[in-house]
Amino acid sequence: MRDLHATSSSGRQAEAVIRVRALEVGFGDRRILTSVDLDLYRGDILGLVGASGSGKSVLTRTILGLVTKRAGIIELFGKNTDELSPEELRALEQRIGVLFQFGALISSLSVKENVQLMMREHLHLSEELLDEVAMLKLDMVGLPANVAEKHPSELSGGMVKRAALARAMALDPEVLLLDEPTSGLDPVGAAEFDELIVTLRNALGLTVFMVTHDLDSLHTICDRIAAIADGRIIATGRMEDMLRIEDPWLRAYFRGKRARAANRVPASG
Repeated sequence: MRDLHATSSSGRQAEAVIRVRALEVGFGDRRILTSVDLDLYRGDILGLVGASGSGKSVLTRTILGLVTKRAGIIELFGKNTDELSPEELRALEQRIGVLFQFGALISSLSVKENVQLMMREHLHLSEELLDEVAMLKLDMVGLPANVAEKHPSELSGGMVKRAALARAMALDPEVLLLDEPTSGLDPVGAAEFDELIVTLRNALGLTVFMVTHDLDSLHTICDRIAAIADGRIIATGRMEDMLRIEDPWLRAYFRGKRARAANRVPASG
């Protein structure tokens, strides 16, 4: 793996809030991830790209503890997850908010009730305070107050994404894991969602790990990009670094016919 810029975007010495080393994951006889190394630095937006079946979702779910690893080390906020008690691990996991692909809102609940789910599970708040915090989160992601009592089926795709983001922000996380956050949105909606992510990162000091195939998102908001292929990370760096690497898959992805971003960043020099 080529790690071309192992520093955070702040210019300070990088602090890895998520650190993966020699990670291996498989199902039965099939190996999905092979010796994966990856760092997510505090304050950065890292975009993870890869072809379908390359292991993006498996890597994300393994970091979250939803998939069991065969080997390797996962550190959250400097602590090896293998060395933590269940209570300690849950405490760390509460510092990470997750936006699943397509939002994954519960259809039978109102938007406000979806946002309150994690708060009801982990916090001891009155109903009045639960409502107040939920409305604050909805406002934070740019949704009007009248959305709170609606159900997911009554929302547009962009509003579903924002409602899911409000739910991910419910416990004031330090890290956001976003799975294809702009998938299914039109170009204007995708650009507005990207802008929202950057605004929240800057205002709240968030760190963002984003699985995406959106080249515009990668170009406009990601501080660093990690590329995964054949179950391993083949390169990490900035967009200009990706354009300079001659790996066939990276070349096709970032400099192919549909790579609009390739026309905005010089490939050399």
